[in-house]
Amino acid sequence: MDAASRRAVDALSRIGFLLERTREPTYRVRAFRNAASTVAELPDGELQRRLDDGTLIELAGIGAVTSAVIAEAVGGEVPSYLAKLEETATQELVATGDSLRAVLRGDLHTHSDWSDGGSPIEEMALAARDLGHSYAALTDHSPRLTVANGLTPERLRKQLAIVRGLNERFAEEAASGVAAPFRLLTGIEVDILEDGRLDQEPELLAELDVVVASVHSKLRMPSAEMTPRMVAAIANPHMDVLGHCTGRIVVGRGRPESEFEAEIVFEACRQFGVAVEINSRPERLDPPKRLLSLAIEMGCMVSIDTDAHAPGQLDWQPYGCARAEECGVTPDRIINAKPVDDLLAWISG
Repeated sequence: MDAASRRAVDALSRIGFLLERTREPTYRVRAFRNAASTVAELPDGELQRRLDDGTLIELAGIGAVTSAVIAEAVGGEVPSYLAKLEETATQELVATGDSLRAVLRGDLHTHSDWSDGGSPIEEMALAARDLGHSYAALTDHSPRLTVANGLTPERLRKQLAIVRGLNERFAEEAASGVAAPFRLLTGIEVDILEDGRLDQEPELLAELDVVVASVHSKLRMPSAEMTPRMVAAIANPHMDVLGHCTGRIVVGRGRPESEFEAEIVFEACRQFGVAVEINSRPERLDPPKRLLSLAIEMGCMVSIDTDAHAPGQLDWQPYGCARAEECGVTPDRIINAKPVDDLLAWISG
């Protein structure tokens, strides 16, 4: 990619990131993400030629607003659209939780366009690195969640090869001083099936660095059935993190919490060394504070994750940190505050 195209792609991508961070509508984000993809695919010199002859807008994915951003970026200016966002969309998301956010070293629940995320694996990884993370886990969905394009064993194996290649490059960049050390951890958000089994081949789960397990189906199952379902999953030696444990949605028409015996589930997490996720998505904020306080009181470890489906959402950890702070969570209870080697030792222990 030539220098002109790089400036344009960087500006368009930054706009997309800030729009995602501030929860702007998906169609608006897509306009800039698609424009960035279009520019990135142009042959060297083609962007400048089209700017010179006024044919840029003829390209698919380029409109009046995005073409103006491109022209300003290529000309060496900070596009006016981006400058405005840098003033309005970079403010603190919440007023508390800064001390906990400062100790986090990674994010253990993220999605790419291999399942229901909106961006490629590499773009998610680079965004996590740019935020100062030293690691992030790629946790796309498992096969049964077809609505989210869950990964079959074959697709997951292909994804693992891509992650290996990226990590080789990241290691080379760190060794040469081009970028800070960063590792993309292999992982999955695996469905907890109705009988408590995990929705992926056990041998393949054993290969992964991080396994987040969540309930996505039959969320209104009676507590007498949901509790043993969750405990059976937690007892599985491959499970590391219990994702968004109540499944609630707190925006719009919302979705009520799943019913289960919290003391039994959290005691299982404590006994089997499974962290309770503090899901930072603003529409989830799961678990609710009363359950998070209970989990901490019972001695559970936690993981403060974004469940990000786009690069800008990787900056949502402050939402989870604020609730963690309110519930008395201390850094020693947060597994993703550990250095990567210590984290993996905790998982394998």
